[in-house]
Amino acid sequence: MSFTAPVNAMQFLLNHGVDFDKITARPAFAEATPELVSDILNGASVFARDVLAPTNWDGDQNPATIDGRDVTTSPGFKEAYQAFAEAGWQSLPMPAEIGGMGLPSVVSVAVNEMIYAANMALGLCPMLTSSAVKAIDAHANDDLKNIYLDKMVSGEWTGAMCLTEPQAGSDLGPVRTKAEDNGDGTFAITGQKIFITWGDHDCADNIIHLVLARLPDSPEGSRGISLFLCPKYLVNEDGSLGERNDFSPIGLEHKLGIHGSPTCVMEFSGAKGWLVGEVNRGLACMFTMMNEARLFVGVQGVAIGERAYQTALDYANDRVQGRPIDGEKSDPIIGHPDVRRMLIDMKTRLMAARVLAMATAAADDMGDHSQAALLTPMTKSLGSDTGVSVASVGVQIHGGMGFVEETGAAQHYRDSRIAPIYEGTNGIQAMDLIGRKLRRDGGEAMRALIKDLKHINIEAEQSGDLDVCVQALTKGIETLSTATDIVLNASEKDALSVATPYQSLCAAVISGALLIKSVARGKMAGDAGAKNMGVLARYHALSIMPEAEAELEQIRAGASPVFDFPEAQLADL
Repeated sequence: MSFTAPVNAMQFLLNHGVDFDKITARPAFAEATPELVSDILNGASVFARDVLAPTNWDGDQNPATIDGRDVTTSPGFKEAYQAFAEAGWQSLPMPAEIGGMGLPSVVSVAVNEMIYAANMALGLCPMLTSSAVKAIDAHANDDLKNIYLDKMVSGEWTGAMCLTEPQAGSDLGPVRTKAEDNGDGTFAITGQKIFITWGDHDCADNIIHLVLARLPDSPEGSRGISLFLCPKYLVNEDGSLGERNDFSPIGLEHKLGIHGSPTCVMEFSGAKGWLVGEVNRGLACMFTMMNEARLFVGVQGVAIGERAYQTALDYANDRVQGRPIDGEKSDPIIGHPDVRRMLIDMKTRLMAARVLAMATAAADDMGDHSQAALLTPMTKSLGSDTGVSVASVGVQIHGGMGFVEETGAAQHYRDSRIAPIYEGTNGIQAMDLIGRKLRRDGGEAMRALIKDLKHINIEAEQSGDLDVCVQALTKGIETLSTATDIVLNASEKDALSVATPYQSLCAAVISGALLIKSVARGKMAGDAGAKNMGVLARYHALSIMPEAEAELEQIRAGASPVFDFPEAQLADL
């Protein structure tokens, strides 16, 4: 089952949707020339198509296995991962100071979309390694950095994060894993962790786990959690690998999708660990890892949606059934209006989610961390929800053949479903957007973003031929402003009850505005791709951005529609 990355679309959005020229004007990214970025995108496309994509189906049909203390990954995964590391893809976004290429995060968003689309289950491994590197680099002491970062940046060693326990999932306050001071600068870690993605495997020589645990006499709840680094194999003074640490996988989860990703139950039995950051500040350290992961989970949604879209498009170009409206009886179903409608809706929603993810990364590249923080929950939720909806429509286009496994459409649907759940459910993203990103600063960051959207609309007016988009965005900005004022002044119960509609409203307006921006800038630059992108922006303006108005009505109503129905009668009237 083939996959070809949408390189033209990615380059268009980089050039016109996210102010990439301003990013590369910064000294840190001066080497990211258009020629280099083009070469990287095209190289990643070939690697994803030829090396990673062929392993995707085997991973689904032949999941990882466990034998004693060791996990063996799906056929072809080890060779594909090692090729990934040897080609240097792991180091792409890492700072040059720690051995990385130092390229902008927005380029990494494009490259990683290709990797996840080619094989989402395998792509989770380098994603977790990248996030672990960021946490270690930000919070660990120099000794730990010197031992671990070089080989993690190169991909020779991989990373994993151990947060979840049977009683501690979204709320990590009840974590029970214990850490006891060994008196020599190390700690003994004891406890069980579940849902540990790529917790054990045979693709790399060592796996560096970041583990949340509780020291004796620490405060209860999340304020008493510390972060520890626990390598699968201890590292000798000369950098060689020593004995195996005292933890291991004791089971593999049987999942709906991403079968090729070994999701482990990990048992820590006095494992040797090193403190990362300050005592009782583990959750704050872990958020360095999780915030990046949330951005890239949104990218995963776009990626699996793109794979599902391409599979559906190929089928629609091949399947003959009925006579299309303007065609012959022997013509394929892509000529049927409703099939064409589904395809253009899929493509537009993916493009909108893609540009929002790029804009989030670009804000971080520009040092606008408040805007990056504001956009991250929207990116995670819009990207992952879009992946599920697009994959579902992909099954629909296949008809009955989509409901059986042989076409691959069902795998995309199954794989997509995890993204709205892990790294903080999309409901938690909405609560984060409302509580931490909007109400905490009185709406200051959102008002600055709305000001930017108004500038986009001015550019769209000046570029010409975008009247439909300008009208829709004018209304969208008004809707976003009204919704923001309502939420800022609402009670906590009302605000949290409408958090998800508010998040959806924001994503619909902002992603549509970014599409319009890319078209306006593209037209002014004389880019030939602006014409087709303009068609997608118009479809978004007519069919997707107006969804914000319906969300506004829910926001006006507050908690009442959610809580008025008696709890005792939820099972029946």
